[in-house]
Amino acid sequence: MPDCSPTASDVSLCVEDLRSALALHGITLPSLRVDLPSFAGTYATPAGLVALGNCNTATANALAAALRKTVAER
Repeated sequence: MPDCSPTASDVSLCVEDLRSALALHGITLPSLRVDLPSFAGTYATPAGLVALGNCNTATANALAAALRKTVAER
């Protein structure tokens, strides 16, 4: 069975895509990054995690509001 785990490049692209999408809502997660240790461990497929990091309550509230707005627009 082929390994379908994302590569470091795949995860980096995912992080940049998420960063861009959040920026559209005026949201910045300063600690958003590729979780490099997830490539060194023996995690089950898919490995390669995105670390969302820590944020203050204003950023968390803005993210929650953006998610709610998106659902309400459906």
